[in-house]
Amino acid sequence: MNTFPNIFLIGLMGAGKTTVGKQLAKKLHLEFIDADHELETRTGVSIATIFELEGEAGFRCREAELIKELVDKPGIVLATGGGAILNNETRQSLHQKGVTIYLRARVEDLWKRTKKDRQRPLLQNTDPLKKLQQLFIERDPFYQETAHFAVDTGNHSVDKLVTTIEKTINTYLTTYENT
Repeated sequence: MNTFPNIFLIGLMGAGKTTVGKQLAKKLHLEFIDADHELETRTGVSIATIFELEGEAGFRCREAELIKELVDKPGIVLATGGGAILNNETRQSLHQKGVTIYLRARVEDLWKRTKKDRQRPLLQNTDPLKKLQQLFIERDPFYQETAHFAVDTGNHSVDKLVTTIEKTINTYLTTYENT
């Protein structure tokens, strides 16, 4: 029987939510769901197309509705989109309905991981590094508010991050159950 609650991964694009989430779900025998991929599957179009047709506001509305539904699904590791935490209701749901982990990375590391990715609408501008810095400044307080704990991704391997997260969740659950 699975003893883990739902696990929600938050953080900026390139932090490793999908990569770490897949491995974490596998190790803990949970279902992995990537919110962006799920939204693409349901709409039949890419995130970039949703941004193009509906703007960021339209995308965020769709994202919030999807996450509202997914947080109630049992036995999952959910990788949210980087901006999901911009919605207050989403922040509250993530914090209340599972264990939320902020995968934190330095802006320079995020840039290295995302600079060749042409599928990230917010980085399709003349200075994507500056945009990442701006997003970090704007969103970090929301990530901190929403998360039960943060894990710095740095140059750690995915296996090390998964082990660290598993141990931290176990410690958190033990502490939580004894209070």
